[in-house]
Amino acid sequence: MMRFFEILRIAFDALLRNKMRSLLTMLGIIIGVGAVIAMVAIGQGAQLSVEAQISSLGSNVLMVFPGTSNRGGVMGGGGTGTTLTEEDQKAVKEQCPAVAYVSPQVGSGAQVVFGNLNWNTRIQGGTVDLFTIRDWRLEAGDFFTEQDIRAATKVCLIGQTVVSQLFEGASSVGQTIRIRNIPFRVVGTLKSKGQNAMGQDQDDLIIIPYTTLQKRLVGHVRSWGFIASAVSKAQIPLAQQQMTDLLRMRHKLGPMDDNDFTIRNQTEIADAQSATTKIMTTLLASIASVSLLVGGIGIMNIMLVSVTERTREIGIRMSIGARKRDILTQFLMEAIVMSLLGGVIGIVFGVGGSSLVSKFAGWPTLITANSIILAVFFSMAVGIFFGYYPARKASSLHPIDALRYE
Repeated sequence: MMRFFEILRIAFDALLRNKMRSLLTMLGIIIGVGAVIAMVAIGQGAQLSVEAQISSLGSNVLMVFPGTSNRGGVMGGGGTGTTLTEEDQKAVKEQCPAVAYVSPQVGSGAQVVFGNLNWNTRIQGGTVDLFTIRDWRLEAGDFFTEQDIRAATKVCLIGQTVVSQLFEGASSVGQTIRIRNIPFRVVGTLKSKGQNAMGQDQDDLIIIPYTTLQKRLVGHVRSWGFIASAVSKAQIPLAQQQMTDLLRMRHKLGPMDDNDFTIRNQTEIADAQSATTKIMTTLLASIASVSLLVGGIGIMNIMLVSVTERTREIGIRMSIGARKRDILTQFLMEAIVMSLLGGVIGIVFGVGGSSLVSKFAGWPTLITANSIILAVFFSMAVGIFFGYYPARKASSLHPIDALRYE
């Protein structure tokens, strides 16, 4: 142990003799480690943000769209047909044990007016199940009821964006707003959800009973599909399969017929978004790691120069009993110390840079212990890899030749 600390002290002494050169040599490692940590933090922060946005869609969500359609031999995608009915939704809720809640997906855009203020927003129709599926919470007031659904009552719940645009801080519950000149009573306001994974403002909407939307706003009972929630996350695949089998049977599709509907689950959306962010993180980290390679080459270059400058020192040490292994260990330790110091400083810069990006650019960042440990490991690995050749060259010098070197 004493021998190790002695070698370490000698390594520090050698580096301190040329402070500026040592600092400039470490600069490549500092930049490389700092860049890798910052890029990984940005990538992981983006992935965490996507996961949060996906979870804001609701609990164990499955979305069912009409389609595909076939017109004149041209196939349309999901949502291009009108194959789903209200009876399909009721059948799914009653006959699919793995499905807990179902609500229609009926929507429209409209101009909304309160007093002398107006705002163009999304109008979404649904049942009372919609609030459970989408995990909507109340800021104030109450949800509408099954009685409101049956009677197509003119009541609504509004998101926080609509609240801020129409009421400007005033109380909104109990007020009457006009949607396409039809009066609706505000029975509740919804807690804020923010943007979804597609960048859409989830708070810029009004939710009304779907029967009210069909009968009073759009004038027909066409279904745009429906949204459902599985009993649990583990039963999402089972719920999707039960829904597929039931809808194929109800639509009288043969074994060779394509589905005339499309089912997407929350997991598929999350996996697609996560795959994208992982690729982005890997790409950013790979680009940043080029700096580590450049830093390693800088260490090798300076260590070779150091071997040349200290040839007589090496000869003297060998002549008084130092073995080749001792010389190898000394120069290798100098390279490792240089790269580790650069790595530690780089970690500080990486963490600081990530915080600045998060503060000023508003990007989410996430620094994990694993990324810091990995940075330290790579710093040490760079020192060993790029320091070994100069160290081996130093240990291979012949004592007499080294003593004669001028």
